[in-house]
Amino acid sequence: MMKELPVASVDRIIRNAGADRVSEDAKEALASILEDYGMKVSVEAIKLCKHAGRKTVKEEDIKLASQRLI
Repeated sequence: MMKELPVASVDRIIRNAGADRVSEDAKEALASILEDYGMKVSVEAIKLCKHAGRKTVKEEDIKLASQRLI
């Protein structure tokens, strides 16, 4: 799977959560988890979009897909 999230952005997320230091392995691990979850939400959102007869994925599709995966 191609990495889409910049490691620097993931580092900021972890630091904003309260970490003083973050290892490269931790950044890469969180990036991988976020990308996997994002892919699952996207796939579900596309299904919802197609079911509604649209080609454009909307905010509501993403939000509903995210709720369905919880």
